[in-house]
Amino acid sequence: MDTFMHFVTEILILIFLIIVFVQSGIDKVFDWKGNLTWLQEHFSDTPLHKLVPILLGTLLLMEMASGILCAVGLYQMLIMGESHVALYGSIISCITLLMLMFGQRLAKDYEGAKTIAVYFVPAIFLVYILQK
Repeated sequence: MDTFMHFVTEILILIFLIIVFVQSGIDKVFDWKGNLTWLQEHFSDTPLHKLVPILLGTLLLMEMASGILCAVGLYQMLIMGESHVALYGSIISCITLLMLMFGQRLAKDYEGAKTIAVYFVPAIFLVYILQK
C-alpha cells in the first residue's frame, strides 16, 4: 500500500494511458478496414493521402508500444517501486500523441487536434514527474 500511495499520481496517469492506447490499438486491429477507410477520406486532401495504410500501421505499433510499456511500467512501479519503464512508456505516449497531433493539424481537423492536446497534458506531466 505504501508503494501505491507513494506513486498514486503516476499510477493513475499510467492507467489512463494504458486505457487510451490499448483500446485504440485493439480497435485498429479489429476494425482495420473501417479505420483505414475513414482515415483515407480524412487525409484525402493532404500530402499523406497515399501513405495512410503505412501510417496507420505505424500508429498501431506506436499505440500498442505505448500501452504495453505503460502497463509494464505500472507493474514495475507497483512490484519493485521503480519507474524506468514507466518513463519510457510515457515518452513513447507523448511521441504517439504528437504524431496524431501532426496528422490532425495537417488535415485541418482543429477540433480533433484540441482533443489530442487534452490527452497530451497528463502524458507530458507524467514524463515530468517521472524524471524527478
